[in-house]
Amino acid sequence: MSDTPAGPSCESCGMPIESGRWCPHCTDADGNLQPFDDRFERMVGWQARRHPEQSRAELEAATLAYMATMPAWRDHPRVRTGG
Repeated sequence: MSDTPAGPSCESCGMPIESGRWCPHCTDADGNLQPFDDRFERMVGWQARRHPEQSRAELEAATLAYMATMPAWRDHPRVRTGG
């Protein structure tokens, strides 16, 4: 285990970042967090590339479970209800 503290991570996707709350992949051109539906679809796509054997329902469930761990999304109604 390293004695160096971990750097900040994006509150939307968990990607390591230099500063701020969100990474460039999760923000719009003005630096605002992208809408939930946009982020959800892109994160499902990322899961699909990592796990091509999974069904769409499995990918969505895994994405919602992951998003529930992210500060930006954990209180979002779709995340809290699982869909």
